[in-house]
Amino acid sequence: MNAISQLRVLAIAGSLRKESYNKRALLLAANIARESGASVTIAENELLQLPLFNEDTLGEQIPNSVLQLKENIQWADALFIATPEYNHSIPGVLKNALDWASIQTNPFNGKIGAIFGASIGINGSLRAQLHLRQILTALGVHVIEQPQVFIRNAAHAFTPEGLLVDKQDEQLLTQLIEKTLNITELLKKGLQ
Repeated sequence: MNAISQLRVLAIAGSLRKESYNKRALLLAANIARESGASVTIAENELLQLPLFNEDTLGEQIPNSVLQLKENIQWADALFIATPEYNHSIPGVLKNALDWASIQTNPFNGKIGAIFGASIGINGSLRAQLHLRQILTALGVHVIEQPQVFIRNAAHAFTPEGLLVDKQDEQLLTQLIEKTLNITELLKKGLQ
């Protein structure tokens, strides 16, 4: 059995919007990973619809939605996160989920992460990805550095079938996902 077929990936879109460009990019990344034999779980919007993080509530029972998110992260060998760019940073819903998921125990520590994003502007979520990379690094995620995938002018970046129009974007996303899986596989073998 191919080792990549034993890899588990949690894929998260940082946008709750029904027709999210980042969800489209995430689905493409998930398909690339599945074609390589990995098992991919796409986090549904409900997984990110958490109460606002408030340290005053930590003495209370942690919400079930937070526990579910933490379990999904713990289960995964690798994370794919597609983020839009809101006001030069990541969306509040994504930051809130990262904050909740890392309390008390940190399921992110030691995970391999691939980040990418789409935005309607010309920067393709570049600034948001810088912030996301910084946050994930603080949580102990080994974020793959290259290639970086910035899907620009997202309103025109996808075909009606959900594929990328720009073949260079498609190639970079494929390289990022394959590299993430290969590094995850090597690290997982090293830990066995």
